[in-house]
Amino acid sequence: MAGLADFSSEVRAEVKQVREQVATLHEQLLKWNLVVWTAGNVSQRLRTADLMVIKPSGVRYEYLTPASMVVTDLEGNVVDGTEAPSSDTLSHAYIYRHMPDVHGVVHTHSTYATAWAATGRSIPCALTMMGDEFGGDVPVGPFELIGSEAIGKGVVDTLADHPGCPAVLMRNHGPFTIGKDAEDAVKAAAMTEEVAHTVWAAEQIGTPIPIPADDITKLNNRYKNIYGQH
Repeated sequence: MAGLADFSSEVRAEVKQVREQVATLHEQLLKWNLVVWTAGNVSQRLRTADLMVIKPSGVRYEYLTPASMVVTDLEGNVVDGTEAPSSDTLSHAYIYRHMPDVHGVVHTHSTYATAWAATGRSIPCALTMMGDEFGGDVPVGPFELIGSEAIGKGVVDTLADHPGCPAVLMRNHGPFTIGKDAEDAVKAAAMTEEVAHTVWAAEQIGTPIPIPADDITKLNNRYKNIYGQH
């Protein structure tokens, strides 16, 4: 198995940068109350090589540093790092292999999103925010055991039926989100928890009113093509 020294200086420079980014983004998981203790992980795929950087397994967030991030190939084999990679590494790798436009993956056990996953229910698109960010409901994926690429396959298969959606609630487990980079995937994780909480609150009052499909499309198009700075 090749080590990092076998790659070009361009690749090694990107690894250094991505390690810093991924380590810092784990702080955002804490900031937005998306994780507790060691449960959750961020990864980012490199653009210069078929490698990714991911959190080490079972290490508390306050102890994470750029140097502790683990570099693996897209089969989950360790290329560089002193710690064992996340137990979700094979699933992250599967997602990257099968969704080439994805360069960031996040998994959390955030409270409200995971509550929806525990009931096997998708989050219905009853908020303009959901039309914007998700283009519809946040779907539920199948139950799969941790430690193989099966969860990654469940994410990929579920999103194939929900093009443009960056989130899946894996049943009895929790949310997985994707993005154009790790920061984008962290944003999707924060938004998933926000809408999970809000729609749950709406259900305590009454029955959330679904947004018509044509309006969801208009919301999503505006958000992607008009909203913000371009």
